[in-house]
Amino acid sequence: MEKTVKVKEVKPVTHDVKQFIVEKPDGYKFTPGHATEVSINTEKWKNEKRPFTFTSLNEDDYLEFTIKIYPDHDGVTEQLGKLKSGDELIVRDTWGAIEYKGPGYIIAGGAGITPYIAMLRELKKENKLDGIKLFYSNKSDKDIILKEELDTMLGKNATYIITDQKDTNFTNAYIDEDFLKEHIENFDEKFYVCGPPKMTEEIGDILEKLGADPDSVTLDDQ
Repeated sequence: MEKTVKVKEVKPVTHDVKQFIVEKPDGYKFTPGHATEVSINTEKWKNEKRPFTFTSLNEDDYLEFTIKIYPDHDGVTEQLGKLKSGDELIVRDTWGAIEYKGPGYIIAGGAGITPYIAMLRELKKENKLDGIKLFYSNKSDKDIILKEELDTMLGKNATYIITDQKDTNFTNAYIDEDFLKEHIENFDEKFYVCGPPKMTEEIGDILEKLGADPDSVTLDDQ
């Protein structure tokens, strides 16, 4: 299934992240946390498909994607960064590893927060955010995506970890074995992990080592 949709609005989120509000095809549905393959509807780029997660909700009359732009790469996200209202994307069937399976810990790195945006928005709407704790790692303070909204939804249950900025306002650390042992009281909970592939794999291994049930750990990388 392929549907061509017009871009309605492009909004900056951080210095290198943009939100794309696009038309929603009739009857189009997805599970919060899932993604679709997106391409730009031009002759050169329409066959260059990339997976992006929905950050809108099913009830919205539009689709929203929150995407990190890499302007120094000659690729799809660089081209996405140039799009404006009226340009067209192609969206396809929906799929994904991440979906809500109960309260627990969300561990995200960089753009790895994006699959959780729709999931958290849906839980907020249903008043089911109790028991959700977020550890969100970025290189610097300015890289944190949608911090105000995350704070509104999670309050003190959102912990921001900064790896490369010494004068950060947040926790200067890495999410490694020592960090997880210090900050997680119960490894019998559910864990949702998404970030760069190396980070996701390492955290998955550490969680298993510390006693988490592999069936309770959802891994996805960005």
